[in-house]
Amino acid sequence: MIAHEKLSDIVGAANVSCERTTLDEYSRDMSFVNTVRPACVVKPRNAADIKQLVKLANEILTPLVPVSSGSPHFRGDTVPSIGGAVIVDLSKMKRIIKVDRPRRVAIVEPGVTFGELIPTAEKEGLRLNMPLLPRKSKAVIGSLLEREPVIMPKYQWDISDPLACLEVIFGTGDEFRTGQAAGPGTVEEQWAVGGVQKAPYGPGIASWHRLIQGAQGTMGIVTWASMRCEILPSLEEPFVVGSSNPNTLLELAYWLIRLRMVNECFILNNTNLAAIFAKKWPDDYQDIKAALPAWTLFYTAAGYEYFPEERVSAYVKNISDITQRLGVEAAKAVGGVSANEILKAVQRPSEEPYWKLRYKGGCEDIFFLTINDKLGVLIEAMNDLAIKFGYPVIDMGVYIQPIVQGTGCHCEFNLFYDPGNPGELNRVRKLSISAVKALMAKGAFFSRPYGESARMILNRDAATVAVLKKFKKIFDPNNVMNPGKVCF
Repeated sequence: MIAHEKLSDIVGAANVSCERTTLDEYSRDMSFVNTVRPACVVKPRNAADIKQLVKLANEILTPLVPVSSGSPHFRGDTVPSIGGAVIVDLSKMKRIIKVDRPRRVAIVEPGVTFGELIPTAEKEGLRLNMPLLPRKSKAVIGSLLEREPVIMPKYQWDISDPLACLEVIFGTGDEFRTGQAAGPGTVEEQWAVGGVQKAPYGPGIASWHRLIQGAQGTMGIVTWASMRCEILPSLEEPFVVGSSNPNTLLELAYWLIRLRMVNECFILNNTNLAAIFAKKWPDDYQDIKAALPAWTLFYTAAGYEYFPEERVSAYVKNISDITQRLGVEAAKAVGGVSANEILKAVQRPSEEPYWKLRYKGGCEDIFFLTINDKLGVLIEAMNDLAIKFGYPVIDMGVYIQPIVQGTGCHCEFNLFYDPGNPGELNRVRKLSISAVKALMAKGAFFSRPYGESARMILNRDAATVAVLKKFKKIFDPNNVMNPGKVCF
């Protein structure tokens, strides 16, 4: 265990806490992982502090658990798996290093949240390709590293987008930069000659950022990252399309994205849409939900600096031809929720309380990637499992996000429950574990395994696990980086 004095020497006494109430906050989250209290919490101020912390951890073999976002946490990746761990809370590293409009790139430290970066980017005429309604305390880099799906698939060229380059302190204590940031020269020297850290592909063949993404802090600690941004539109025209059939909306979304006519584009069922926009609980929620169609597709047509009205008008006309062919109709509101309301909401973090916690106070997410043709079968399978375990299907939220220019989709089931009700809690826990097994058997691809299901998912491919463990041995030979997560 690291001595308090040694930590204070590195980050300053004010940035080390061993208070029981503070430790309790980091000992659990909204997931079902076991409660484990850390030994202490440190808040590094810069990359130099992190490098010293990793070096010290290797000397006395103390696990480090990096945390960038604020509470509430949901997936168990920030809860220590073993006792004696030190939480490395990166929330004090708040620098927005660079926002470059001509090159459409932003560089930030790990403590910067969406609420902090969005207005800074907008001042430069840029916008973020962000996930659906992240909580206000969510760190931008945390979201990028977790490969959370983004709501503008038109601009997602690869599953790792919009992450570009990053700087990481590996478990060995070595500092490393990925992509264009790798060199030659320092980042500042690259800026001086017009270089920009926008492409994730560096001078070598390997895409090293892929080793860091999805690793849940088991390889190292990221000290900054760059991300691709998009130009802020001068005109936006949002629409909603309601339907009883999600497959129809998925086909519409496929054409809208393939023909590159829309920016934001996603599908929600009535449970999730009502949970997002209800103001008074429970009456307001039930009224909104009852007025909504079973499924709603939201999309936005946008125009930029040159001829924005003409561009949007052409998009609207062409989209109308597609909706007529599919037998649906685009509208400006659905069930009392306006398209403008949705657009305004999804371009910012979630209002407090976080939308997933408004209905019952707890939420367990089951999410995976799939191709469009399999989605209907997987939704039907999840509905059957919910019935089997006694979970009301009408209370289950569903979020469908087309990804990578519409080549597939992220599907997410949101199981809302009362954490103070042991019966509900246990029912959702058992349903979650069984659902992962059943959905995998039907072709769902769980690309981001967390918590109790991680080993079950990864153990289906022994060859991949063997390779990952080899990399772990190289980059974190003493297993000090968040041990017990993923397959380590």
